[in-house]
Amino acid sequence: MKLRTLLLALACVCVALVQAASPLSLIPLPASVQQGSGQFTFPAKVQLCVPSYTGDSVKAVVKRWAGNFTKSTGIKVSVGKKANAAIQLRLNSGLAPEAYDLQVTRERIVIEAARPAGFFYALQTLNQLLPSRAVMAGVKATDVQAWTLPVVTIKDHPRFEWRGFMLDEGRHFYGKEEIKKLLDVMAAYKLNRFHWHLTEDQGWRIEIKKYPLLTEVGAWRNSKVLGWGEVKPDGQRYGGYYTQKDAREIVRYAQERFIEIVPEVDIPGHSQAAVAAYPEFLSCDPQNQHEVWLWQGVSPDVINVSHPQAVQFAKDVIDELTAIFPFRYIHLGGDECPTNKWEANEACRQQLASIGSKNFRDLQINFYRQLQDHIAQKPASEQRQLIFWNEVLHGNTRPLGTDITIMAWVGADGAAKDAAQRGMKTILSPQIPYYINRRQSNLPTEPRSQGHGTETVEAVYNYVPMAGIPADLQQQYMGVQANFWTEWVEEASVVQYLMFPRLAAVAEAGWTPQQLRKYPDFLERLQAEAKYYELRGVDYGKHVFR
Repeated sequence: MKLRTLLLALACVCVALVQAASPLSLIPLPASVQQGSGQFTFPAKVQLCVPSYTGDSVKAVVKRWAGNFTKSTGIKVSVGKKANAAIQLRLNSGLAPEAYDLQVTRERIVIEAARPAGFFYALQTLNQLLPSRAVMAGVKATDVQAWTLPVVTIKDHPRFEWRGFMLDEGRHFYGKEEIKKLLDVMAAYKLNRFHWHLTEDQGWRIEIKKYPLLTEVGAWRNSKVLGWGEVKPDGQRYGGYYTQKDAREIVRYAQERFIEIVPEVDIPGHSQAAVAAYPEFLSCDPQNQHEVWLWQGVSPDVINVSHPQAVQFAKDVIDELTAIFPFRYIHLGGDECPTNKWEANEACRQQLASIGSKNFRDLQINFYRQLQDHIAQKPASEQRQLIFWNEVLHGNTRPLGTDITIMAWVGADGAAKDAAQRGMKTILSPQIPYYINRRQSNLPTEPRSQGHGTETVEAVYNYVPMAGIPADLQQQYMGVQANFWTEWVEEASVVQYLMFPRLAAVAEAGWTPQQLRKYPDFLERLQAEAKYYELRGVDYGKHVFR
C-alpha cells in the first residue's frame, strides 16, 4: 500500500514537472514567462473587475474582449468592480504604456497595466493561453470540454515602439473587409502600425474631395494583370478605391485594436495615376497622352515639382489625409523617382538653378521642404511627422532637418545607420528578407510572385534588427516593419498565403528581446497558428507546419 502511494505521488510530481516544462504557444514570446503547475478553470459565469480610467477606455477594451470571449466559449462575463472577482484588472503607473503583467493562479487572473494598450495586449496573450484558438479568431469553439488557463506569471513589454506591416493597394485593390481581417491578425500579434500604401503609378485608392478625378480616373485602369516580360496587360477594366467614409470606418476599427494607420501617398515619383487624372498641372509634358499605368516597374511619368499648382495639389492632399487619419505620421514615399522628365523640362531646370544646385534629386527635396513648411504652419493637433523611403538620403536632406523618419529598405542596415548618424529616426524594413510578398519556398506549387523562395520563414525570423549598432545610436531606431508589394498578387487569398506565417516572425522581432529569440523554439510555438489561420478564415503557407 505504501509503495502504491509512493508511486502515485511520484507520478503526480512527474506530471507537474511536464506541465511546468511544456512550452506555451505564445507569439510574440513575452519578455518573461514563469510557468507553474496546475490551472485556472473558468466557471459558467465569471466576474471581471475593471479599474476606473479617464474616458472609460479600459472598460471599452474589456467589453469588446468579454463579448468575444462569451461568443466563443459560452461563458458569461459580468464586468464590474468587485474586489473578489475572478479576473482582476489593476492600474500600475510604473509600467510602460504597452507593458503588462499577467498572473494566473488556480484561484484568479490578475492583469496590471498603466494604459489601455497594456490591458489590450495582456488580453491577447490570455487568448493564446486558452485551450482553443477560437477566441483569438472570434468564432464559436466546438472542441473544448473545459476552459482553462495554465498557472503562469508573465511580465511583458515590447522591444520596439514601431511594429509594422505595409500593404500596397496601389497596384491591386482588396477592399475594407480584407483590411479589417488583416488588422485583426496584426492585433493578435501585437503589431501596432499599419502602413497603407494607397497610391501608385497603377492606381489611386483614396478619395480626395478637392480632386475628384483622382478616383474617377486614377483609380481605374485597363488591365487587372500588370504587364511584365511575357505577361501582357489583359484589357480588363479594373480598379477601386476607398471613400473617405470607408477610410474613417477602418481608422475606428484600427484604433480599437491599438493600431495606428500610416497613410502613404507616394509623390513625386510612382505617381502616374495622379498625373493621368490632372496632366494639365501635374505633368512635365501635358501635351502628351497620359493614362493609369498597366505595367510593373518604375514609370518615368513623375509630378512636375516646379509647377505651383502641383505643389498646392500636394498640400491639399496632405490636408485631407490629416482630417481622415488622426495619427502622428504621413508617408510621402520618395523612392525610385526618375529625374528624366525634370531634366527635359525648362521650368524644372530653372528651379534647380534658383536653389543653387546641379543635382536634380534636390528638386525632390525642395518639393518636400515646401510641404514640410506647410505642415509646420498648421495647429499643433494637425501637424504630422513625415516618413520617407531611404532614397531621399541621396539628395541634400539638410533643408528637411532631422525631424523626418527614414524607412530603410534598400541596403537597409547601412541606410538606417546613415540616417541615425545624421540624427534622424529610422525604421528597419529590409527588402531581404522583410518583403514578404516574395516566394517563401522554392516548391513548384508556390503562387506566381517575386523572388526565388529564399525568403523562408526561418530566413525572416533570423534577421537581427539593429545588429552591431552602437548604444549611442540605438535610440534613433524606432523598430521594424514587413512590407507586401502587390505587382504579382491580384487576389487577397494569395496575399494571405504569402504573408502568413512570416508576419508572425516579424512580429516577434519587434516585440521579443533579441536574446530570447531562437528559431527552433519559435517553430514549435508556431504550430498552433495553423488552427488560428483556419478559424480566422485566412490562407497561409503550409511549409513549416507538421
